Amino acid sequence: MSICQDLLDGNTKLSLVGLGYVGMPLAIEFAKYVKVVGFDINECKIAQYKAGIDPTKEVGDAAVAKTSVEFTCNSAALEDALFHIVAVPTPVNQDKTPDLTPVIGASRTLGTHLRPGSIVVYESTVYPGVTEDVCVPILERESGLKCGVDFKVGYSPERINPGDKVHTLTTIRKIVSGQDAESLEEIKNVYDIVIAAGTYPVSTIKTAEAVKVVENSQRDINIAFMNELAMVFDRMGIDTSEVVAGMNTKWNALGFMPGLVGGHCIGVDPYYFTYEAEKLGYHSQIILAGRKVNDGMGEFVADAAIREMVQAGLAPAKAKVGVLGITFKENCPDVRNSKVNDILRHFRQYCIEPLVCDPWADSADAKLAYGVDLVDMDEMRDLDVLVIAVAHDRFVAMDSGDYKALFADKSDAEKVLVDVKSILNKADFAGFHYWRL
Repeated sequence: MSICQDLLDGNTKLSLVGLGYVGMPLAIEFAKYVKVVGFDINECKIAQYKAGIDPTKEVGDAAVAKTSVEFTCNSAALEDALFHIVAVPTPVNQDKTPDLTPVIGASRTLGTHLRPGSIVVYESTVYPGVTEDVCVPILERESGLKCGVDFKVGYSPERINPGDKVHTLTTIRKIVSGQDAESLEEIKNVYDIVIAAGTYPVSTIKTAEAVKVVENSQRDINIAFMNELAMVFDRMGIDTSEVVAGMNTKWNALGFMPGLVGGHCIGVDPYYFTYEAEKLGYHSQIILAGRKVNDGMGEFVADAAIREMVQAGLAPAKAKVGVLGITFKENCPDVRNSKVNDILRHFRQYCIEPLVCDPWADSADAKLAYGVDLVDMDEMRDLDVLVIAVAHDRFVAMDSGDYKALFADKSDAEKVLVDVKSILNKADFAGFHYWRL
């Protein structure tokens, strides 16, 4: 009998190793059909899940409270499962090289409790070859088992888009791969339990790994092109948003916009791809150039804001500055690799310490990651300068009067409004020093 059937019959369990923005929604969804062990080394996170709290806001507190997932920090619970999904983060180091520490640690932990007949599927973003060349030897060493004989492995790249309530886990087609035809079929069948959009098998694990890094790299390059346009048009005195709106009237326009590219996917995955390419003797001509452009956008925005301050007759170091948003994207509490911090860091070089408000972000996370003490919206008042950095729905819903009320009682010519995401009507702030990316 197959593992998939044993799962459906309740004869074995499925485990999720890593319960963040990817692993937790997977665990919740699978638990609707099979027995699930949800393992994470973060005791605070596990305590929140057990208390029915969803700090990721991906599925909501109610879904966490009623789930049957066995949330635990005890790795011994992994021995009850035969199908394991590893969904730990894969960041980059300071020098932009891949940091495989989490996936290596997860492999060591899982290997210690791996049983014969198991299947291990990695979802963490890696460069082609990591699953078979890095993870498998660790699993074999820790378990004493032989891959391909005693257990099988596969790879299925995560495609969850944090904060997106339209393209959700079950509605996004899932890439699946296995080390052989038998494991691929089993892995496909298990994911088909929860993926309504269906699965898409590919021939090798390396192919599946490549799909993940390439799909995010192509988005990164497209956004880099738009960011480069924005920088050039800024020098030309041309409104980029108006240019893009005109361009998008053509049927084959791709609809990309300039912006801050952070987070744990688009801002990271290209480095995994170019790292492996360089090991093979190929130096990226396009991808790294795009990364350089996107990594510099926070400083570009900060410089534009300072320029507007000077033109408004403000002394930057004495101006009262407010920033709306610290997360890496809208309607998401994730602050990892947020390029808003690049704006804040550049401001500090000019002795500017802005007030930062973000209704989605966790105060403790913002403090730990960036040393920022978040303030409530009612503290954002009497401002000289306002930077709208993240397009949370709450900010989009505010009208021009709401925004004008945040400024000090002075002439409009002395007020600076930086609309990074272009969410406002430029005409409503005609008297301001208004700038948008």
